[in-house]
Amino acid sequence: MSMALEVTDLRKAYAGHEALRGVSFEVRAGERIALLGPNGAGKTTLIRCISGRVEVSAGEIKLFGKKLGQPNAAMQLGVVPQELAIYSDLSARENLECFARLHGLRGRKLHDRVDWALDWIGLEDRASDLTAKFSGGMKRRVNIACGVMHQPGLLLLDEPTVGVDPQSRQRIFDMLDELNRLGTTILLTTHHLDEAQERSDRIVIIDHGQVIAQGRIEQLLEQTVGKQKRVSLEVEAEGTIGKLPPGLSVHNPSGRIIGACENLADELPAWMQGLASSGIRIKNLELQTPNLHHVFLHLTGRELRE
Repeated sequence: MSMALEVTDLRKAYAGHEALRGVSFEVRAGERIALLGPNGAGKTTLIRCISGRVEVSAGEIKLFGKKLGQPNAAMQLGVVPQELAIYSDLSARENLECFARLHGLRGRKLHDRVDWALDWIGLEDRASDLTAKFSGGMKRRVNIACGVMHQPGLLLLDEPTVGVDPQSRQRIFDMLDELNRLGTTILLTTHHLDEAQERSDRIVIIDHGQVIAQGRIEQLLEQTVGKQKRVSLEVEAEGTIGKLPPGLSVHNPSGRIIGACENLADELPAWMQGLASSGIRIKNLELQTPNLHHVFLHLTGRELRE
């Protein structure tokens, strides 16, 4: 499969501080990649290097086989920054026309792309309204559309849903899913781990200026916290808990009975039957399925916060 993005041994230093220390990863054409990292990990610097906003100290970046900096290499790249990059004193249509012209579109092609974009972001009926009057979610949608007017092969998005409500988040990701179905490769950063897990094919995690893990969520789980489900049972306190079924134990000091299992459908009924036979009555059951949040904590020791 062809590569949309190749980052090889990328390094970037600021005044003696090495923000990136040999970052390497690849993005295959058509993939959706989530790039994650705690604050200070080097994620912002990496995004700026890929988008061409800062010059790298060493290493190489290729876009669809062309080195970044070579003629026409960046034409395949679309960039949507975290900060809104639209003109509040222009209408939605005027913003889209402006960015289309900046990318070299003219005439019928420009007109067709603007019409497509307004339909894609669901703002045909607000096309003539100033974006200053728009909600945060509507502004985000216009912002994203401005970054794809030239139909880039690779779209780089930095926190595309920051500061928007859940409904707007869903609408934005529906838009990105459609764009991906049309063939656009997507690399995005996000602080929402649920977005990264549900809306990406692979995940790249960086910390301290290096890639510390990458792969599908199933691979990351197997490499870190495992795929076993955690079961926690609150029981009625009626004397001392006797012998427990295999696989269960009492967690001190909470007094809850805990266990971990691969096949919940097979193991949980046996546990419940064994507890009932021992006269242990269950008040409450909690089930925890390992997810990207647990992987991230395991690898970095930190929560991922905005």
